[in-house]
Amino acid sequence: MFLRSLLRRGAAAAAAGGVRATAARPDPPASLASFLLISRSYAKAKGGGKPAASTSNRGKIRVKDPKGVASEDASASGESSAPAGGADEIDAEFEMPTDPLPPTYDPALDVGPGGRPLFVFTDTFASFSHRGANAYVDFTKDEWDARLPEGLPTGMLKEFQDTRRCAVMVRESFLDLRDNFRRIVDPAITAKRKETKRQIILDGPRSCGKSIALAMLVHWARTEGWLVFYVPHGRDWTHGGFFYRNTYSDLFDTPVQAGKVLQDFLKYNEARLQQLPCQIFEPIPLGEGTGVGMMKGADTVEMPEGSTLYDLIQTGITHSHAAVGVVVRLRKELSLVKDVPVLFVIDQYNSWFTFTEFQEPVTVRSCRSIHAKELATVNAYRPMLHNDMMLGAFSHSTAVGKLRQELPDVPSDARLMFPRYTADEAETVCHYYMRQKIIRRESFSEEKWKKIYYLSNGNGSEMRWLAAFI
Repeated sequence: MFLRSLLRRGAAAAAAGGVRATAARPDPPASLASFLLISRSYAKAKGGGKPAASTSNRGKIRVKDPKGVASEDASASGESSAPAGGADEIDAEFEMPTDPLPPTYDPALDVGPGGRPLFVFTDTFASFSHRGANAYVDFTKDEWDARLPEGLPTGMLKEFQDTRRCAVMVRESFLDLRDNFRRIVDPAITAKRKETKRQIILDGPRSCGKSIALAMLVHWARTEGWLVFYVPHGRDWTHGGFFYRNTYSDLFDTPVQAGKVLQDFLKYNEARLQQLPCQIFEPIPLGEGTGVGMMKGADTVEMPEGSTLYDLIQTGITHSHAAVGVVVRLRKELSLVKDVPVLFVIDQYNSWFTFTEFQEPVTVRSCRSIHAKELATVNAYRPMLHNDMMLGAFSHSTAVGKLRQELPDVPSDARLMFPRYTADEAETVCHYYMRQKIIRRESFSEEKWKKIYYLSNGNGSEMRWLAAFI
């Protein structure tokens, strides 16, 4: 409508000046020229000079540029930074900086519900009691990467990106999880508290905080000096790379994934693994290497006397033929470690109970899908019928589907429902979003944060999305 009125004004001005219809087209008015220039610049910055996509961006929340200005070079070149991935990928328009925001504190602003402090000054989750729940702990991105070099969950990175701060809230459900495993290791605590579970599977709605709870537990356990085998993306074990049928075990080997598993486990635990000796000296069967086939003249490899777990892992990293065999042997070796507590933490654990993306030819025109239990690595780490401490979490964002209540090789009482945010936790979250300026302070009220809580039903990602509409 605004553009149409400007055109009418230009036509009226041209007619008043006595310009004939056959004359050259007059210059547009200054207001019209400026409007066209702004529209052209805006379209170029948004779409790189290309027609807009059919999908709408309505309702998509964007975080303010941390530098406060847009990149002029990007606008001039017409490049678009929109992500090409799916919903689970982090928005590539804002790169995750090493330290999104410096951990600055203001007593006037860092106030939670009821006047309680919003942040707790500590470098570990060990000092938290249940009285101190529903408070945030602030770490830098470098500190998270140092404790969890295997990688952080996607939802956790999205939270850090949107809030521009690497802080997490300590919830009651996380403290219950932490205390469960702490009572197993500490006999003094065990004598005073209720029974514990050595194997737990976290289940619950999507975006209720299961993966973040696992990452926080790994951070706490490694701070306490535990040896933690952490798999942040269990689905990667069943997707991508090469696969071969091993004639020795009649299972399928995935040497690409096995090599990455060994490298990730070595990143944080290298010093500790150099102190732990190998206790099994049986020959390790060799399989096909990554794209190179079987090794000629050798079927097995033996670890010499006096070898450590570090030497075992280095053997699998150096020789891809032995990568899968070393991963399977490492599982047996870790179950025999007694000098330090050992904890297995597997995220996206439900991906190990369905079919992989691999297919085995049956006839010339047909193939059969390979189940996850047929992979040698999954077959070694999936069972929970043992005495080791093991924690898994279902991921409902990977489209695995609903599994039955009783799972093979899993205790019947292992599944634990992880809750959404409670009302108290949701209030603390909204105060934190107000502190990070996702919610405007002058618009914040008890009635509005309760609307967010009830509309989202305590779902963390939906609360973060709705917060910007206050």
